[in-house]
Amino acid sequence: MGKRDDLIAQYAADLKEKCGMEPDMDLLTKVTIGCGPAIYNADASTVAASQPSELETVKNNFLIRKLALEDGPQLMEAIDNVIETYGRSERNKYRAVVYYMLVKHFGKEAIYG
Repeated sequence: MGKRDDLIAQYAADLKEKCGMEPDMDLLTKVTIGCGPAIYNADASTVAASQPSELETVKNNFLIRKLALEDGPQLMEAIDNVIETYGRSERNKYRAVVYYMLVKHFGKEAIYG
């Protein structure tokens, strides 16, 4: 197994243990690949949920650009719900896990089809 496979296994464990959901491994793999080299960078691989600028970046770069969603209050509400599900006190919120939950929340799995 390569480094990416190890990370995907880590993300799947987070989804099961911290978020209480059974991951769709095919979709999780595609979302992880979609994150690109960011998953290998300690800082870029996580979402700093306490920083409003970081949440804006998730909204603009992922929800609006990648998932082609219309801007509106529902986007930040969804991000907030995902952070709540992951656990606000959880120090490492992996970007791929947050993105995976957002894809599921908005029913945008087809983008990764």
